Amino acid sequence: MSVELPASGLYALSDARGAGKSSLCRRLVQAARRRGVDVAGVFSPGVFASDGGGGVTRIGIEVEHIRAGQRRLLAMRTKSAASPQPGFDLPVGCWWFNPQTSHWADQALAESCPCDLLIVDEIGPLELARGKGWLNGLRALQSGAYRLGVVVVRPELRGPAEARLPIRQWLDVAHAEQMFSAWLNEFNTFSSPLVYNSLRSADKK
Repeated sequence: MSVELPASGLYALSDARGAGKSSLCRRLVQAARRRGVDVAGVFSPGVFASDGGGGVTRIGIEVEHIRAGQRRLLAMRTKSAASPQPGFDLPVGCWWFNPQTSHWADQALAESCPCDLLIVDEIGPLELARGKGWLNGLRALQSGAYRLGVVVVRPELRGPAEARLPIRQWLDVAHAEQMFSAWLNEFNTFSSPLVYNSLRSADKK
């Protein structure tokens, strides 16, 4: 079965909670590194613990600075109305975020472009509704200074995301994995963003 190669631009990865969006981002980063792709941005893997009934529950969110390969704890989940520990003092629903970690990730996003592959996992209510969080992530995604961009967005935030970002197509996890894998397999046939943008600028002169 042939798989359509994604055109250059920004793709929104949007699926149900627990569908594996961050896991797909992690696999995409690993595959890109093996192929020598300049991949930048951040992704946000969950932190899980036993739920006492044989399953697991997500109790935290980490964020990884993709180029540096470093992780920090971004948010903690609690049923209490109080912060779970010092430093986590920005409430969003049942989550408490660490503003210092959020700022660290936002600085990584400020330095992410140009690149071949930009991943921002995720853009959410903080950025789209409150004007806080990873605002440099929004700017990087808006810049177009990448060959392929991937942004994780919750389905309920589709309208606000489309109003702020130049999204080419919305994908669920299954379709995204097929398309992005095909793109990586054909990567060496593409120009890098630096070459691509230089040629485009020359054409305009």
